[in-house]
Amino acid sequence: MSGHSHWATIKHKKGAADAKKGKLFSKIARLIILAARQGGGDPKMNLKLQYALDEARAANMPKDNVERAIKRGTGELEGVTYEEVTYEGYGPGGVAFLVEALTDNKNRSAAEIRKIFEGTGGNLGTTGSVRRLFDRKGLIRVPAAGVSEDQLMSDVLDAGGDNLEKTGDAFEITTAAADYDKVKKAIEAKKYKIESSELAMIPSMSVPVDEEIGQKILRLMDGLDDSDDVQKVYANFELPETLLK
Repeated sequence: MSGHSHWATIKHKKGAADAKKGKLFSKIARLIILAARQGGGDPKMNLKLQYALDEARAANMPKDNVERAIKRGTGELEGVTYEEVTYEGYGPGGVAFLVEALTDNKNRSAAEIRKIFEGTGGNLGTTGSVRRLFDRKGLIRVPAAGVSEDQLMSDVLDAGGDNLEKTGDAFEITTAAADYDKVKKAIEAKKYKIESSELAMIPSMSVPVDEEIGQKILRLMDGLDDSDDVQKVYANFELPETLLK
């Protein structure tokens, strides 16, 4: 199980707490603002906005918050201008990290991310230093309760999906980036419940870590996740089962 799968399982459990704090809604609002600014406020004509709204629905983000974010993006309401930036680096144990962020101050953001890495023995790398270890793919999570793995696998393959893997209490479906939207709609049409879906950076190889390194990795992941600027964190670690439990 890759680092992304491990973190997705852990993060799902803390997602409700993040939502209560408003941190999750704030991050999704930034996604919506940027998407609306780049492609307009109609999700039917703006795929990036459609994906951001999918995340808002999955997080039960209030409708008023969503509408305000769209209006800030289209300029109907005054708002902050955010830039997309990706940081690359290595964590403890040589684990590769890709960090996608939205920020209104790139210098402040870079200094903050560097401090988080260094606090756990990691370091930021140069652009391109780890990106080659990841591939952009569609990632769809379906809760496992009441779902036949064989039937879901058949439906996924029929829809053009690449793979199905059980991780914790959910099935993870991966697709080619170009097939993501088609597969997602096919899964929805079969009435499966989708817990989350995204275009993600999936590691092509994983790095097994022991419990000591794993604890440091999780502190690093948690620190990055708590940053207001950070949107997505991808890594190629593989935790020991003792730590997962």
